[in-house]
Amino acid sequence: MEPPADDPRFVALCRKIERDRGFLCSNYKDTCLRRRISVRMRVKGATSFDEYSGILDEDSREYDRLIAALTINVSRFFRNPETYACIAAKVLPDLWEHSTSPIRIWSAGCALGEETYSLAVLCHQHLQHHGVARRGMSFDVTGTDIDADALSAARLGRYSAASFADTAPSVRDTYFPVSEGLHTAVPALRQRVSFHQSNLLDTSRAIPRMHLIVCRNVIIYFKREAQEKVIQRFHDALLPGGFLVLGKVESLLGKSRGSFAPVSSRERVYRRT
Repeated sequence: MEPPADDPRFVALCRKIERDRGFLCSNYKDTCLRRRISVRMRVKGATSFDEYSGILDEDSREYDRLIAALTINVSRFFRNPETYACIAAKVLPDLWEHSTSPIRIWSAGCALGEETYSLAVLCHQHLQHHGVARRGMSFDVTGTDIDADALSAARLGRYSAASFADTAPSVRDTYFPVSEGLHTAVPALRQRVSFHQSNLLDTSRAIPRMHLIVCRNVIIYFKREAQEKVIQRFHDALLPGGFLVLGKVESLLGKSRGSFAPVSSRERVYRRT
């Protein structure tokens, strides 16, 4: 049974997690938080919050596993291909026509890096097809996540075939040829991609101005107030005329509706006004 949100022992555990790891439980939807903590407790055989708290104190790897469970690292290359098609058709041509080099892209909540590398592939393809007249143009894609283990895996750029279920074989084999049994990102992508640990809800860190921010299926797990803060942070980080892409079940909230113009409402692509 999931613990009630007002259980003082559950509240104490959440505060401990915030204090020890900086994971702001108070900003996440209660149902999601309770469910995922309960799963980890069952795995470890903990029958009380105090017992699980003691396990966290003694086993740093369990803390890592808990944070990974809370941050939901599930993705694939080119997940929702129609969204990437919209970015390729409506966003990248505009950026390369009107922006200065390099084009800076932020993949926020990047998990294991599939989205980050997918965006790099789109940019590389665009330059290959349209970059002859502007040879000096380049791009940088930054992936961020709160999960250090996921980021370590992303930096390796090595993936199983299952990660490419939504990817054309020709694209997969061109940009991720097989090496030692795993599909490995080619140098042309790796040199344009970087990964950094970051908490979307930590507003104390300045963000370099971006041309495009992609954050899909992340803020849906936040409470409404936290969602609004994150979207405002994205707005402030975007250059004028920059683009924001959210997940299919996410949308602009509150005053942010007046700060962005829809490029494709269906694909949740917006432009900073």
